[in-house]
Amino acid sequence: MIDYENVGIKSIAVHKVGNKLTDDGMHLSKDPVQFEDEYTPTILLKYFIHPFNTSELYRFSHPTDLSLNEVYTYVTKIFDRPEALHQQSIEIAKHLYEQSVHPKVSAGELCVCYFTDLIMEERTVRAIGIFKSENKDTFLKIDAASDDFKIRHEDGINVNKLEKGCLIFDDEREEGYRLCMIDAQRSGDAQYWKDNFLNITPISNDYHNTKDFLSIAKNYVTKQLAEDFEVSKADQIDFLNRSVNYFKHNETFDKEDFVEAVFQDKGIIQSFNTYDESYRQDHDLQLSDRFDISPMAVKKQERIFKSVLKLDKNFHIYIHGDRELIEQGMDDDGRKFYKIYFEEES
Repeated sequence: MIDYENVGIKSIAVHKVGNKLTDDGMHLSKDPVQFEDEYTPTILLKYFIHPFNTSELYRFSHPTDLSLNEVYTYVTKIFDRPEALHQQSIEIAKHLYEQSVHPKVSAGELCVCYFTDLIMEERTVRAIGIFKSENKDTFLKIDAASDDFKIRHEDGINVNKLEKGCLIFDDEREEGYRLCMIDAQRSGDAQYWKDNFLNITPISNDYHNTKDFLSIAKNYVTKQLAEDFEVSKADQIDFLNRSVNYFKHNETFDKEDFVEAVFQDKGIIQSFNTYDESYRQDHDLQLSDRFDISPMAVKKQERIFKSVLKLDKNFHIYIHGDRELIEQGMDDDGRKFYKIYFEEES
């Protein structure tokens, strides 16, 4: 979807942004960064550009007026006047600082970059990147001095680990641009990067449809199913496996076909449809009941579908296949057991 072969960094600004809750403050640079060698921009391009998954696209949003989205406004000014990047990067840093009020937010370097010559859907586009690095790695450096060697260490940014970033394409401006986003530390209340700072929403496409519907199925099976019906953990795992297998073995999704194949029972199907409707309303999801399945989204979501049956602290049973080959029961002494059938041991 995106060709980065000829992309270039035309301007970059760097600032230090702390945690406002702990009164860390900011360290704002006076001028854009000047490169001291020709190789550094190549390293930065690998660090900034390559990690992004352009199948999962977002756009800027605001509940009342898109022009009130701060980052949208600042990047628009940069696209209109690229020479204003440094001044607008200061405004971006100030906005980020105002949103950095959660205890888990760490101080870090904020980089704002202006890129040219990206090829997107056979068109050349510009892009603005906003990146933040919060963690430092320790690197060893070995220096040769005459006949001896010296070893010392330095703390720095690992160029193979982009922690937080967004890449905004100068495309569909009136709708909030198209952009892709990375937040390697998304968890709990620490999602300030996506929600509070950027304020972005997913663009409805096959990737997001696949990802969101798999999330609905997983949440229903793990949270709601046991409340509405008497099911064992093995039954829940079986439903999870069926859900993933439907997406893995089909090229297109049809909700009616999905519920029949996965849940089968009319009562469970009705319960799921009610949960699905409520979930979409609560999370403001605009989902189609028919779409092409995204294999990339399936691969990503499959990781969170747990097929492990945990029995006290003694056993873990991994259930990947036929539910009929495992039976649950209780002996005369009241001890619970599972009986497993198999043909060969490996």
